[in-house]
Amino acid sequence: MRRRSPAITTTVAIQGVCDPRFESVKEAFAQNFADYGEVGAAVAVTVGGRLVVDLWAGHADAALSRPWQQDTIVNVFSTTKGMTAICAHRLADQGLLDIDAPVARYWPEFAQAGKEDIPVRYLLSHRAGLPAVRALLPPGSAYDWERMTSALAAEEPWWQPGSKHGYHALTFGYLVGEVVRRISGKSLGTYFSDEVAGPLGLDFHIGLSEQDDARVAEMLPMPLPEPGEDNLIAKAFSDPQSMTFKAFANPPDLMVPGTVNSRQWRAAEIPAANGHSDARSLARIYGALAQGGELDGVGVLSLGTIDRARVEQSYGDDAVLLGLPSRFGLGFMLDLPEHSIAPHGDMFGHPGAGGSIGFADPEAGIGFGYVMNKMIVPPDYFTDPRWRGLVDATYAAL
Repeated sequence: MRRRSPAITTTVAIQGVCDPRFESVKEAFAQNFADYGEVGAAVAVTVGGRLVVDLWAGHADAALSRPWQQDTIVNVFSTTKGMTAICAHRLADQGLLDIDAPVARYWPEFAQAGKEDIPVRYLLSHRAGLPAVRALLPPGSAYDWERMTSALAAEEPWWQPGSKHGYHALTFGYLVGEVVRRISGKSLGTYFSDEVAGPLGLDFHIGLSEQDDARVAEMLPMPLPEPGEDNLIAKAFSDPQSMTFKAFANPPDLMVPGTVNSRQWRAAEIPAANGHSDARSLARIYGALAQGGELDGVGVLSLGTIDRARVEQSYGDDAVLLGLPSRFGLGFMLDLPEHSIAPHGDMFGHPGAGGSIGFADPEAGIGFGYVMNKMIVPPDYFTDPRWRGLVDATYAAL
């Protein structure tokens, strides 16, 4: 059921630029404010490496006192995972990382509790069996890199690694990020800034400087399930001892109201969840990957590495997401046939909790980015109706 918000509908002004051919994307973007009560958002599209849509509108705060600006950035949650994967693949491109080598080759302390032979490939494809830490971690642990990586190095897998897959919602960033750190000598956020964001001119940060706080949009949390409501979120949090609960709520930092708008959250490097970006940067980085890995003379990844990253590694019932289907390549989510994004099903990228998404479609030459500050739970848990309309309009315009 579409929900209308007349107060916002009558005042929203769409800013930015849009190629006339993609006017329908602009119309769909405006319609989101009318139909879904969008508060503040941005959408960008590149085709063949050229920016054809770069739009923003609405407000960067719940009080509707701060207009969304051209340089507004916002927390994109798990959309960050795509950037983390790019860092690992770049090291592989440089001959510094073998994704089929044991994690312990690069991170010796990882060789505990039966994890001696787990390959890096399993970290990237959510097959390592390490979506959660069993022992209760104290508040603040999400910001403590050493505590999180040490806990994961000591953890016993929840399932036989490689036998199935389950979404490593928070741990993905620490696991892949620590491999990157051990090889490069740099934290994941620093490596990404130095090797990818800086050279390509991205306004995407994993670990945000205090000087950028003034342009960060306030994240408006999704509504909590009503008592007794039968939905996935309620089920996930019904048993504090379950693997699913601990995957999202241990450490408990993300469950604290206001966390994602705090300076502590923004400053930390949580490579699975706390990247801050605009839509333009998502469209640009994925536009580079859709172009064979290079844009404006800046090389990100080789074509061979991109093709390898897109190969399906995991597909089917997700052990963490209570049986919902998921499909992964090496660090990137792939199109689900039952919930397809691209018409031909060949996109790769990553969505984030509440609605953000970035993806590449090499067959169509598309790089796509959408960010927002009003979080919602899609009715089917997969397809946010706001970006669905934007994506459909984009492909219709081609």
